[in-house]
Amino acid sequence: MDDNTRETGRRLAGWLLSFLWLSAASAAAELPPLRWAADAEGGAPYVFKDPDRPGVNIGYEKDLADALSRELQRRIDFTQYQFSSLVPGLERGDFDFAMNGLEVTPDRARAVRFSRPYYIYTLQLVVRADEQRFDSLAGCRSRGGVVGTLEDTAAERLLDELQVRKRIYDGNVEPYQDLELGRIDAVLLDTPIALYYAKRNPRLKFAGAPVGRGTYAIAFRRDNVALAQACDAALQRLLASGKLREIYEQWGLWNSEQEALLHEDGTQSAIRQAEGRWTVRDYLPLLLRGALVTVKITLLSMALAVALGLPLALLRLSRWWPLRMLATVYVEFFRGIPVLLLLFFLYYGLPSLGSRYGLESWFNLSAFVAAVLGFGLNYAAYECEIYRAGIGAISVRQWEAAASLGMPRGLTFRRIILPQAIRIIIPPMTNDFIALFKDTSLVSVIAVVELTKQYQILAKSSMRYFEIGLATAALYLIMSVPLGHLARYLEHRWGRGQ
Repeated sequence: MDDNTRETGRRLAGWLLSFLWLSAASAAAELPPLRWAADAEGGAPYVFKDPDRPGVNIGYEKDLADALSRELQRRIDFTQYQFSSLVPGLERGDFDFAMNGLEVTPDRARAVRFSRPYYIYTLQLVVRADEQRFDSLAGCRSRGGVVGTLEDTAAERLLDELQVRKRIYDGNVEPYQDLELGRIDAVLLDTPIALYYAKRNPRLKFAGAPVGRGTYAIAFRRDNVALAQACDAALQRLLASGKLREIYEQWGLWNSEQEALLHEDGTQSAIRQAEGRWTVRDYLPLLLRGALVTVKITLLSMALAVALGLPLALLRLSRWWPLRMLATVYVEFFRGIPVLLLLFFLYYGLPSLGSRYGLESWFNLSAFVAAVLGFGLNYAAYECEIYRAGIGAISVRQWEAAASLGMPRGLTFRRIILPQAIRIIIPPMTNDFIALFKDTSLVSVIAVVELTKQYQILAKSSMRYFEIGLATAALYLIMSVPLGHLARYLEHRWGRGQ
């Protein structure tokens, strides 16, 4: 065979390989992109927004998704989804797979199909740097320490098993902030989270060795067998090639535990999960406890709103324009901002502001106080306008008649105007009370476990959304329907002038 023949053969082989590669790439391009769901809100180091480029997601799971995309030769698009709703969203078909530090637990394994594990995690207790009392979970239990954690996690289950007092959070950042401020005594979360948020913080320290052991895996719908098997094969190739280790080393997450990934099958989790089906006797007391918190917040917030609403209404009706302007600014400000933003500011923003001026202890509100204050300030703006409308509806001749009898304006207001105005403002005020009753579900963002939050915790732990949801709805109806009857009774009674 001469040189020309060899050259021709090499060219033909090159063309053939190029043709096959282009055909494979074209076939991959024709496939629709896979939808990967995760929560980028406080999701470091899993997936979160790049501080320098807010429009770009980064994190070790983002790098892993990119590596899977190359292995599968298929584009993977990120879908923002609340962490606590990942499993229900997957079952609904909102996306193709969920990868967001999902722990392999028996309750989740009953609902979704898990891939082979891609990370082996442990749990790390973190305390303040100057803390000496709570050096272990046993110390937290014996000394009554409150430990912060995330809901529906292995850490929460371990705290329940050891009967340690806990406080539940929605994000990774907030428990460590509360720990710094002294609102809780320790934080127990997965080691990747502790490494990212606590290890580099000089005000915090690790307490004791890691505890527990579990695995992260990708979740698929149970009927999506083909995609699960393809991802299993891709993960195996990434493990064998060392690419997975390279990703973890870049994020400081590689340790000796990860060597066992080649032998993990993902069918068991070392964090024990209680089995069996709950009965009403199991979850109803917890729902009632959440309902009591809801009632307390509602009553105290409405009392504050009503108490502030009347003075604000009088300022709005004042003859002096500075007082009118002051009340108007208050009303427009608190009606114009979301209650959720106000709760975040009171609970997290105020202590941060106070720390700049050495007044941290003055602004360090408890979660319950921040909830009552936030709703009270917000609803006071609405009550002010209701009072103002009711007072303005009373004829000016009432004032003139009282003046003709020599009655002072203050006495006229208390004895003549206000009693008549109350008959007018009762219906809208009652509506606001019922609305506030339902809005209290927002306080879960500052770690207050009221009725709705308790439902979410129980439903996700047992996967019994329907039964526990019915019980929760029944409790809301039991508490709110009588308010409507009370409002109609007051309207009927006071409407007759009695």
